[in-house]
Amino acid sequence: MVARLQALSAATRETFWRSLQTLNGTRVAIALVLLVYLSVDQAGHGARGGADPLYGRVCVAYLLLALGFALTTLYVRRRFLLQLMAQIVCDLALISLLYLAAGGARSGLAILYLFPLAGVAILAPLLLALFCAALVTLFVLGESIYRTLLLDGETALLQAGLYCAAFFAAVLVVNRMAARLIGQEALALQRGVEIDVQQAVNRLVMATVGDGILVIGPDGEVLAGNPAAQQMLGLAALEGLDGTARPRLADAAALQPLAQAYARWRAAPAQDSAFVTIKPYHDNALQGVTAAWRARRDLLAHLKLRFAAVDTSGLDTERSVIFLQDVGGIENRAQELKLASMGRLTASIAHEVRNPLSAIGHATALLAEDLAGAGQQRLLQIVGDNVARVNRMVEDILQLSRKVQPHGEPLALAAFLAELKAEFDAGHGLAAELLRLDVAAGAAVRFDPLHLREVVLNLLNNAVRYASGGPASIRLYLISDNGRRLELHVQDDGPGITPEVRAHLFEPFYTTSSKGTGLGLYLARELCLNNEAMLDYEYRFDADGETAGAVGAEAGADGRRSSGRFVVTFARPAAAAVPVA
Repeated sequence: MVARLQALSAATRETFWRSLQTLNGTRVAIALVLLVYLSVDQAGHGARGGADPLYGRVCVAYLLLALGFALTTLYVRRRFLLQLMAQIVCDLALISLLYLAAGGARSGLAILYLFPLAGVAILAPLLLALFCAALVTLFVLGESIYRTLLLDGETALLQAGLYCAAFFAAVLVVNRMAARLIGQEALALQRGVEIDVQQAVNRLVMATVGDGILVIGPDGEVLAGNPAAQQMLGLAALEGLDGTARPRLADAAALQPLAQAYARWRAAPAQDSAFVTIKPYHDNALQGVTAAWRARRDLLAHLKLRFAAVDTSGLDTERSVIFLQDVGGIENRAQELKLASMGRLTASIAHEVRNPLSAIGHATALLAEDLAGAGQQRLLQIVGDNVARVNRMVEDILQLSRKVQPHGEPLALAAFLAELKAEFDAGHGLAAELLRLDVAAGAAVRFDPLHLREVVLNLLNNAVRYASGGPASIRLYLISDNGRRLELHVQDDGPGITPEVRAHLFEPFYTTSSKGTGLGLYLARELCLNNEAMLDYEYRFDADGETAGAVGAEAGADGRRSSGRFVVTFARPAAAAVPVA
């Protein structure tokens, strides 16, 4: 038994000691009940002759022993089996004295034997419990036989036998039930340890994994999230992920694209992935929280979302998990690799490709003077077109290497863009109302005029390709919010860019047009970076009516409409720059 008890876990051993303390408390209660019974029924005990003094002394002794056992168990946590058997022996001896003093089986005190026998059945092995039951049986039956043979009067031999049978049955049932409960408790403790370990592993994984993880409720409540998700979404300064509050995705204006994607997935669970672009540090409600927040408010987050429903069948709850991957970093690394490859090829392209290309173009022009056939002229035109295309690609690549110092003088955007619009309309034969220009007078930025011209023309050429051609189907406008950096938006009413194309939009040599080189947007972004600006494609919410009827717009949950547009975020102008209107 000692080895068995030592083999148990610390929690199970503590349970045994608590059970022994409960047994002591029950013993004290029984002793008090016996004393009360003695005081109330003095006349009945007096009729037994000399039984009353013994009965009272035994009850008092039983109470004192019960208190002593309780204190011993409370302060001495050693030799469990020795303490248990000492208490059981005292119980059996004192109850036997009370049994004799009260007149044997007819007194009804035999029922008190169930208390120590049940205790030993719970806390000791079955063999030891049966031994105690056998001792009690021998005593009770012996006392009944003694009264029958040697004493005059009625006996209760049958009643004593029934008591003894009940003692054995109680010991067997209680011991088996206790063994099963102890096994269940040990199993529960083991499962609890395994769950604690698994939770510790989960916390470690969620804290160190690079991808963001959000646990979302059915109405968009953020129930949990790892540090990567907080960093991506700008939730580090928000309450909710520490258990104090539960924010909803729709509560932050910057997270509306994420909330919309989550709502679309709940409506169509088969589409379990999406791409979104958010500016978590551009939320008006969160400005001025910390210095770090103000320093990062111009950052973008390009995220690939993957949704998964948690299997909570049988539970009265619903949970979903959103996995967030920052594809912006992947895009940047891919662009850096391609740029490094282009850098190694630039010199050879300039010397080995450009000169032969010029010779081919010159020879084509000479052949065009001598050949008059329509088929021959067509072939020469194909050669000339492809020479011009390759030459344009070479010029784009060479322009990437012509880094210049950022333009420090402020550039008045209103006049610059108005002149560029007029030139663009004339060059493409566009109606004056097709391209809508909204730029406040006095707005100024730091940007090289030639570079900005190249960037805007590139974006407008793309817009003309996909716009519907109706009035204001292309919009070129400037926004500024509470002293933030200025943003130039180029937006058309054509179909939005798909998530698959968005993932590769600014990669060099990636194009969806058979006539394109795949360098236009990449070159535009590089020119913006060279002028301390940023170029990106974003989904934004417009006020009611601004994009009404736009093909690429989607209605949000609050009635606003979202659409994609290219956004150039300028560097802040110098202190002497023209103030923004």
